Amino acid sequence: MPAEHAAFSVHRALPQVELLDAHYVEHAFGRHTHDTYVIAAITEGVEEFQYGGGTERAGAGTVALVNPEIVVTGHAGVPEGWGYRVLYAPVDSVLDAAADLRPAGAGTPAFTTAVTDDRELARLVHAVHGAAGRDDPLAASTAFRLLVARLLRTHAAPRRAARVAPAGALAVARARELLHARLVDPPSLDELAAAVGARPFPLLRAFRDTHGLPPHAWLNQQRVTAARSLLRRDVPPAEVAVAVGFVDQAHLARHFRRTVGVPPGAYRRAVQERTRPPAPARATVGA
Repeated sequence: MPAEHAAFSVHRALPQVELLDAHYVEHAFGRHTHDTYVIAAITEGVEEFQYGGGTERAGAGTVALVNPEIVVTGHAGVPEGWGYRVLYAPVDSVLDAAADLRPAGAGTPAFTTAVTDDRELARLVHAVHGAAGRDDPLAASTAFRLLVARLLRTHAAPRRAARVAPAGALAVARARELLHARLVDPPSLDELAAAVGARPFPLLRAFRDTHGLPPHAWLNQQRVTAARSLLRRDVPPAEVAVAVGFVDQAHLARHFRRTVGVPPGAYRRAVQERTRPPAPARATVGA
């Protein structure tokens, strides 16, 4: 059975786009969301993941597509696990690359399928990774723009807003602001509901309808997002854990790897390499 490995990198030609080249067997991603688009070309095995209310299976040669802020999981669909090359593309990066392809005011695009057998799209994912590995900025940025163009042409449509009753939407928005402000010292559900003028269970339902996660799980996602920002600024993981509200570094590492796929230290080393000219950094799980 192949050993697990995960190499994370960022290239200077695409400084906001994060790359992951991994093979997982026993590792499983818990329920989480991304604030980026996820484009994952499966190289071997099968990945199985819960997404959009159903279970998806992505086999070798296919591409898995995940929209921002949608709850997703991930685990092996066969005993030998799965390998893939992933692009985590921020919304702004996609919109910038798409600026010449879409009319003004077209709205934020959303993927219309979760798994596609699009060999050209898979080739473009590999092209971005390959160019980044060769430290070829022109090829990397060109392949990324061609990839965005193909996604918009064949696999995307304007994103639909979540349907939540106006009163519930207002309470969720206020709750979200309060949780952001109290990342380190969050209130209880009862305290949160009282602070936004709602009852606990209606707030819980509205929050899950909007974000796909209950408030405590959503809060941990925000902590991981905040941790990534601090790690990009070269803050040590132990300090990051305390700053974002995790009990200790081990607590941070557990949530971080279940969402990002690599430990915080590996992520920190990789993103610190983004401005170095020779080649993108590659940080291996367990290092």
